[in-house]
Amino acid sequence: MTQHRPAPGRVAGVDYGTKRIGVAITDPARTFASPLAQYNRGDKTQDARYFQRLAREENVALFVVGLPIHLSGEESQKSHEARQFAAWLGETTGKPVELFDERFTTAQAEEALLAGELTNKRRKARRDMLAAQFLLAAYLEASRGRDVQAESLED
Repeated sequence: MTQHRPAPGRVAGVDYGTKRIGVAITDPARTFASPLAQYNRGDKTQDARYFQRLAREENVALFVVGLPIHLSGEESQKSHEARQFAAWLGETTGKPVELFDERFTTAQAEEALLAGELTNKRRKARRDMLAAQFLLAAYLEASRGRDVQAESLED
């Protein structure tokens, strides 16, 4: 697995979904992750515009896309879709993209939202971007030890 040393800029975490995509972003020093947005998918052109603008406006140097993996370690159809999306994202934005194990991020986000006693509607509106935040925080933590279990699309 190749580890990217991205150019100066932020890292964006992406919780891929066919209808909604959660996005989180690091601070410029890449110390912590914050939820940024929940993007409701459109067509390919709308999606491309959104991610190109995100990369430009947030000074994104690297995208980290969550890779759904079963507890057994096996991949699924969703894993294949996330890989395809990650490849498209790299081509569309011209930025490097890494895949990172996203096991438990949605469950962590749901647990955090339940603790906040939000309505179902409000939880649903925040779940994906919080999952992206948990994904990105785990990536940052793993990166600090340089034992990153991320997978470069260039391999």
